[in-house]
Amino acid sequence: MAVEILNESGIEVPEDELLRMARHVYASLHVHERTETAVTVVAAARMAELHEEWMDLPGPTDVMSLPMDELTPGTAEAPAEGMLGDVVLCPEVAAEQAARGGHSRDDELMLLLTHGMLHLLGYDHMDDADRLEMFALQDRLVSEVLGRPAPAPTIED
Repeated sequence: MAVEILNESGIEVPEDELLRMARHVYASLHVHERTETAVTVVAAARMAELHEEWMDLPGPTDVMSLPMDELTPGTAEAPAEGMLGDVVLCPEVAAEQAARGGHSRDDELMLLLTHGMLHLLGYDHMDDADRLEMFALQDRLVSEVLGRPAPAPTIED
């Protein structure tokens, strides 16, 4: 599987667990193992720059998804293949959200990675029906990897 984790933040994160989560999302949504995804972990200052540059919004955010080939989930017979895109995570924002949610920062990072990958695969939460679908799938995927119920979403809108 072509998932690369680049930690530019200087903050230790559970890279093996994040890779395991990414692999699970790929397998569950029938994304071909050659599909490429970069997961970059950045400090809050860099996330604020990216948030401004790409979204025209101030301040750092928790996760950003930068799609490439606009892939959607495949099937067992025809897995999606191409360049999925990039997910950018900010462990400092994740830690703040986890504290508010009453769970660990690492669980929050797993949630955020899954959320970001689902966005890369065309899921969104712009209306209630899409939000229910996306968050139910996110909850299922994270719970399967954690082996226990996923933490409640703390994703910023």
